[in-house]
Amino acid sequence: MKGRGVRHPKQTEQNRHEVAAEAARIIATEGQRSYATAKQKAARRLGVTNRQVLPSNVEVQAALREWQRLFGGQALADHLSALRELALEAMAFFKPFKPRLVGPVLEGTADEFSRVCLHLFTDDPDAPVHFLMSEGIPFEQERRCIRWHRDTALDVDVLVLDKDGQLIDCTIMVGPDAKQAPPSPIDGKAMRRASIHELKTLINQPSSS
Repeated sequence: MKGRGVRHPKQTEQNRHEVAAEAARIIATEGQRSYATAKQKAARRLGVTNRQVLPSNVEVQAALREWQRLFGGQALADHLSALRELALEAMAFFKPFKPRLVGPVLEGTADEFSRVCLHLFTDDPDAPVHFLMSEGIPFEQERRCIRWHRDTALDVDVLVLDKDGQLIDCTIMVGPDAKQAPPSPIDGKAMRRASIHELKTLINQPSSS
C-alpha cells in the first residue's frame, strides 16, 4: 500500500505537463514575460501546491511553441516575420555597435507582447546614448539586473526605442567580458545571439521558426 500523500510518478508527470501548458497559455495570451511567474500562476489555477512538480523553463518553452503552433495561425507567423524585419532594420542602424539579436524574436516564440531585443557592444557606455541623441532619435533609458556568469548578476543600461508602437530594447554590453554570451534564462546555457548576416539567413529560410 502506498503511503498517504505519496504522488505517483505518472500523476507527477501529468501535473508537470498541465502546469507547463497553462503557463504557456498565460505567456501567450496575458503578456506575462516571466516564466517563473507564469508557472506559479498556472500552479495556483490548477491547485498544484508541490513545487517539485513545477516544470522547467525548457518544458514551458516547448509548451509555448506547441500552443503557438496550434493556436497562433498565420497571423502570429506574419507578426514574427515583421518583428524580424524590424530587428534587421534596427541592427543596420546600430551597425557601429556590432548588434546581436537575442530573445523571443530570434528564438521564434515572439508574440504581440514581445519586444525586439538587441545587444550593443562598446567600450564606452555613453556612446550609444550620444549616437541616438546625434541622430535625433527619442529613447528612454533603464537600469536592469541580468543573470551573469558563475551565478552572479550584472547591472546593465537598456535603451528603449519606440518604432511605430513596437518597442525595441537595446542592452548596452560594455567591455571585452560582454562578448561572452550571458546565461539564457530558459536553460542556463550561453544565450543565443544572431548577427545581421545570421538574421538575414534566418529570414530567408523557408518556414523559418
